[in-house]
Amino acid sequence: MVQIQPRLFESFEDYLVYSESLEGFYELYNGQLVKMPPESGVNVQIANRLLLYFAGLVGIDRVRGQGLEIEVQGEPRNHYPDLTILREEHIEQLARRNTVRLSMNPPLLVIEVVSPGDVQRQRDYVAKRFQYQGCGIPEYWLIDPEAETILVLGLQEGFYHEIGTFSGDAPIQSVMMPDLDLTASQIF
Repeated sequence: MVQIQPRLFESFEDYLVYSESLEGFYELYNGQLVKMPPESGVNVQIANRLLLYFAGLVGIDRVRGQGLEIEVQGEPRNHYPDLTILREEHIEQLARRNTVRLSMNPPLLVIEVVSPGDVQRQRDYVAKRFQYQGCGIPEYWLIDPEAETILVLGLQEGFYHEIGTFSGDAPIQSVMMPDLDLTASQIF
């Protein structure tokens, strides 16, 4: 990640106004903008497969790819998940700006495709897990292309608990998507 602008943002609202003029994706970290690198081709392929699958399951308007921004507590102050399943109410709320704020109800499901490298794995498995948990997002999936596994976490009493780790042809279980008919093999 490359930091830009020596400018210090005092609030998330200041960042929101300023970031409308930027191209690309930036995380707000300790008041400064950090440009996010592009995703790997494998990560994009996996996210695209899931986008098509979930669009058929819940409708295209309730599925968002990496362009959706989620405000979180802690640092950085925002993330761009690889895939997000929205609530019906989000469609109208996000018409002007594709940012789910802390003041809004959380999305139903957030999916991260783990990027290669120890730092990125740590962010997805630990840091983002706690930030999404803190937002009250009911379900969080970690799709690991290296291990070819899908870890599904469900929120219970404010904490994520493992629903299961899925690989091969075992059906993926989801509390938020009970009509799911998907396996790890179909994703990878």
